[in-house]
Amino acid sequence: MAKDSKVRSIDPDGELKRRRGVYLLPNLITTAALFAAFYAIVAAANGHFIKAALAIYAAFILDTLDGRVARWTRSESEFGAQYDSLSDMVAFGVAPALVAFFWALKGLGQFGWVVAFIYVACAGLRLARFNTSGDNAIFTGLASPSAAAIVASTVWIWSETAGPDPSIMRAIATALMTAAVSLLMVSPFTYFSPKEMHLKGRRPFFALVAAVLIFAVILVNPPLVLLICFGLYALSGPAAFVWQRYRPERSKGEPTEHADTGS
Repeated sequence: MAKDSKVRSIDPDGELKRRRGVYLLPNLITTAALFAAFYAIVAAANGHFIKAALAIYAAFILDTLDGRVARWTRSESEFGAQYDSLSDMVAFGVAPALVAFFWALKGLGQFGWVVAFIYVACAGLRLARFNTSGDNAIFTGLASPSAAAIVASTVWIWSETAGPDPSIMRAIATALMTAAVSLLMVSPFTYFSPKEMHLKGRRPFFALVAAVLIFAVILVNPPLVLLICFGLYALSGPAAFVWQRYRPERSKGEPTEHADTGS
């Protein structure tokens, strides 16, 4: 053992080669997420909006997997983190904005592409803030994958009923929704972080039953159920902010009333 350590310490070339290498499995998953995002853009440009929405969700799932696989296999690296961040910018910043633009926002002229750009810029700012925060316990601002899921679900639902030519009212509604989730991404609202959920280890049997029921509910109407879930998650940040802002005032008033009554 000491001999091996000595060899490593006097072999700088070998150490340099080891550091320059990349872990294959998590980076392949990240590449697959990047491909899904690219496919979403191409599909939307050709009028296949349901396929584009599904591709964004595929990127969402793959983005969740690459980080967990890297942790489970102990193959985390600075290269992987930077590559994943660049992939996220395309998958959850550029792709959703262009999908929304090709479907509805382009009908609003200059206002439409400005809204799409605001989404891209806010997604970039959100990712930059996340990369420099170093805290996974909570999210400050709506996470860009959740924002992308809301955009994808909205386009998915309305493209099934309105087709590739939405009305001006739906285009305006899409613009307002896109602008709203853009602002939530850069807002000071805090959100629960799914990264704190640990899937390893034993769980009660009911947890498996609950997971099966969740899948069953999603399969009833995937775009609507997913939109409701991610929409409620997006609203949880402002709701928690309002609760924390006004709840302490009521709590402080209650002891005062009891003290006055007692006197």
